[in-house]
Amino acid sequence: MSTASLASHSGGYELGSSPSAKHSPGYFRMRSRSTPHAYRHLRYKNSIQGQSIDLQAMELLRVLSGPHSFDGDDRGYADGVSPVSSLYLSNMGQRRESFLYRSDSEFDLSTKSISRHSSLASDSIHEDVIVTPFAQILQTLRTVRSNFIYITKVANPKMRRGSSCAPQPTTSNNNLKHSGLIIDDENQKMARDTLDELDWCLDQLETMHTHRSVGDMASNKFRKMLGKELTAFEADDSNPVGNSRVSDFIFQNYLNKEQELDLPSPKEQDGVNKLPVSTAMSSDSVGPSSSEISSNHSNRHIQTISHRVLSKTDSLSNTIPECPEDIPVSGVETTHQQELMQYLGEVDNWGIDVFKISELSNNRPLTCITYTIMKKRNLLNTFQINPQTLVTYLMHLEAHYHQDVPYHNNMHAADVVQSAHVLLNAQPIFNDLEVLATLFACAAHDVDHPGVSNQFLVTTENRLAWLYNDESVLENHHISLAFQLLKDEGCNIFDNLAPKQWKSVRKMAIDMVLSTDMSKHMGLLAELKTMVETKKVAAAYELKLDNYAERIQVLQNLVHCADLGNPAKPLQFYKQWTDRITEEFFNQGDEEKRRDISLSPMCERPENKALRDESVAKTQVGFITYIVHPLWETWGDLVSDASTQLLHLEDNRDYYDKMYQDCVKKRLTETSTVPALTPSGEDVAENE
Repeated sequence: MSTASLASHSGGYELGSSPSAKHSPGYFRMRSRSTPHAYRHLRYKNSIQGQSIDLQAMELLRVLSGPHSFDGDDRGYADGVSPVSSLYLSNMGQRRESFLYRSDSEFDLSTKSISRHSSLASDSIHEDVIVTPFAQILQTLRTVRSNFIYITKVANPKMRRGSSCAPQPTTSNNNLKHSGLIIDDENQKMARDTLDELDWCLDQLETMHTHRSVGDMASNKFRKMLGKELTAFEADDSNPVGNSRVSDFIFQNYLNKEQELDLPSPKEQDGVNKLPVSTAMSSDSVGPSSSEISSNHSNRHIQTISHRVLSKTDSLSNTIPECPEDIPVSGVETTHQQELMQYLGEVDNWGIDVFKISELSNNRPLTCITYTIMKKRNLLNTFQINPQTLVTYLMHLEAHYHQDVPYHNNMHAADVVQSAHVLLNAQPIFNDLEVLATLFACAAHDVDHPGVSNQFLVTTENRLAWLYNDESVLENHHISLAFQLLKDEGCNIFDNLAPKQWKSVRKMAIDMVLSTDMSKHMGLLAELKTMVETKKVAAAYELKLDNYAERIQVLQNLVHCADLGNPAKPLQFYKQWTDRITEEFFNQGDEEKRRDISLSPMCERPENKALRDESVAKTQVGFITYIVHPLWETWGDLVSDASTQLLHLEDNRDYYDKMYQDCVKKRLTETSTVPALTPSGEDVAENE
């Protein structure tokens, strides 16, 4: 039967599935052009030659769509196999400590709001508090369904997965009349139809992809809640000016432009006039335009990055080491090969010593770690990657990381690659092509980083900002340069990929690197949280990732977690990363002072070490509490276990919180013990 004749037999209805095929891997469900009730009538009652239309339609679509196509999106996955693996959501009880689980009055307008903040109405989610609006809607609707069945005594209701309402026994009208409930046949039919309509709505909502506008509902809610939390954070009387700077830092770096309108304006404190966040980030408020700033003020990193993106320079060609003919086991030549391999032997463990690996590998940690991981995963054989080609490309890529940038350098890139490798091992549901794209994206995600922020480039009207229209400026540059380097001689590691595989790798790598723009943090967190909670409310702890959108959403968050993985590492390493990112911020502040433009939050170099320690400690407490902990807490819901990372987060936050309290106590003590002066100006203590 042709698709045209099939459509004509269906009376204009689109394709659906039979009840028996409802939960099969190739399951299709599409709306009719008529009412839902008529649509279901067609699904369950119409047939052609004794078979359901939907069964024939599904088989026809399976044949026509082919092995690569799912959800209407051909991504050319490796080996022609559609990814139909599943993630099993964590159903283990854990402490809920982040601000996401606190009450938000703006979202609790109903007197029945308790049902949206507790699990009393549903046993299926095991006392798990639901906080995202879309998942709360699902939870409330399921409660409404249970109450409706109980009130109407509808006969033989269909059981739904995860339903807390036990099936009601068949009740005759005579018994209902005897019990005082006058429910005639017409009302019983209406009750059944109403229940069918409600079930249909729940089916649609529970199968809805949560990576689009539904996630925006949670994003908007979390932004407002974060604003309230930071307002309270600023209310700390010990250092109100410093606290407000931390709030400004979080607003500017982790919320995108569209989110600014929802944020509260920081208060004016201690006579310091502060612009609202939505104004503070505009070009007018940052200082003079670049036309008013001499081009002589451009530092070397900014000049380098501007030139390289428009016409890739060969200035580094003499500094890139040649790949040896006999590649060492670690991928790099070093006199410490045996000791280096001992450290690389821990590559599957969370929190390896990247700093020591950098020292032992002659400052080539990215090359040796990425090479080791790709060999360990057998990706070279799977995709016919020549080992010399891989090492040559990795050396070229690593050479384009600036060694004098304190944080965003080759060690950070190596750390992110290794962290992503560990996270991929924790949930081995991704195919080899997806793993290859993820490792490539992590290795390239900060290449040629100049040590300044996107906002700095936009404010100074840098050529990159103009090239990428102020949107994810550095992230666009990183991935663009990474692909340009593939064209260097002997560097194309993807040369043997099939055309569809190459297209998939490029698409996935671009999507993952662009998601490392920290201004997209709240959107990524909200979409992931909504995905997890929606499945929990639907009692579907098996999260099927059978389309590109959902798979790339998980991979983007995986890379985001790896990129924000330093606070979840052992304290001895986290302290080193903190010192490095702090120095990079201060370097940007020095450059902003030199250009006579307004300083970015947390970029002003303190006058002394005591003030520096206090500022750094307070920043890390706020960073972990409001950015990193909610992200890892949500990731822990998705994977089987993130307890190691969460424990490190708590320990590190406690360390910096104690450090901050000690700094404040010392400052206040010193202030209170300043010797008083006599009217003549002499020290009272000396006179005594």
